Amino acid sequence: MAKITYVESNGTRHDVDVPNGLTVMEGARDNGIPGIEADCGGACACSTCHVYVDPAWVDKLPAREPMEEDMLDFAYEPDPERSRLTCQLKVTDDLDGLVVHMPVKQI
Repeated sequence: MAKITYVESNGTRHDVDVPNGLTVMEGARDNGIPGIEADCGGACACSTCHVYVDPAWVDKLPAREPMEEDMLDFAYEPDPERSRLTCQLKVTDDLDGLVVHMPVKQI
């Protein structure tokens, strides 16, 4: 289990315990966190679970796969360093303390 902090664009923070094996997107969805729409349900076929990873975590996450890179082209104001799709981040104990920031909107 990992404690993930989801930060809305208005600064509201949500600290959630997410079980290992789920994705960061599923943790948001299952806990009613606003700002992550996840229209495709986690199939990496949209960009509506886009977040900006806290700078302290950028180098601690696995590299983006090509499919995620392609989908990020459709995200709202993607950041080349910090943008990730939460459906592609599998929760493990290593993600305990992860902080993600939601964009102003999802596309």
